Amino acid sequence: MIAIEGLVKKFGERTAVDNLNLTIEQGETFGLLGPNGAGKTTTIRILTMLTRPTAGAVTINGWRLPHDEIAIKSVIGVVPQHFNLDSDLTARENLDLHGRLHHLPCGEREARREELLEYVELRDRGNDMVNTFSGGMKRRLMIARALLHKPKVLFLDEPTVGLDPQVRRRLWDLIRHLNADGLTVLLTTHYIEEAQNLCRRVAIMEKGRLIALNSPTALCERLGNYVVEWAESEGTQYRFFASRTDAAAFAGTLAVNATLRHTSLEDVFVELTGRRVSG
Repeated sequence: MIAIEGLVKKFGERTAVDNLNLTIEQGETFGLLGPNGAGKTTTIRILTMLTRPTAGAVTINGWRLPHDEIAIKSVIGVVPQHFNLDSDLTARENLDLHGRLHHLPCGEREARREELLEYVELRDRGNDMVNTFSGGMKRRLMIARALLHKPKVLFLDEPTVGLDPQVRRRLWDLIRHLNADGLTVLLTTHYIEEAQNLCRRVAIMEKGRLIALNSPTALCERLGNYVVEWAESEGTQYRFFASRTDAAAFAGTLAVNATLRHTSLEDVFVELTGRRVSG
């Protein structure tokens, strides 16, 4: 569905994306992770045609950028990190405006609008002004707007940033439903738990380069299925083990209290980038 070959983006002397190669399969939920400045947002901006690459090739649904921009725009939906709804319109009016921009016929536009309001559980608030909505409601409406023209690929840039855990998990369920319906989803997130729960594969970027690519489970196994962590004067220490038996044996040799737990994708992220991510 998405093929990225030798992608480069430079801003003056600074290289934001450095020879990135990725293939994202149809129907996959794919996570793009990295600390601030890693190049993931720049990559998304290139894929959504908000900026042009310096070099490289991008193919989406068989069409290439920049030659087939119009065709590609017809098959992608974008949910940006920052709210960009028209707060002076109702939910229905926001969706109707988006449908008009995509030249959807009136009958199809209205039917799709009502279907999506129901899908994101906002039908009873459809005639309310968007400026009365909570953050979670606005995010769900933005997802509905991005789906109005029935895209084949959905880009989600930090879809749950700033939302409380309960609302975040409701959005996770919505993303799972979208993927189960066959939609290809590419998301960036600062919540490592989010990527571990939603994504079949993740790519970790650092300083514009791809440094890891696999399923969350495989990345954790490469590091070690279990981790022992303990506190020392210079900070928290970690050691990884393939088996729980080996981890427990090592923990027993320590002169301080230690925690033994399963390795998480965040552990992988920290080991590879040297930085811990927080939302």
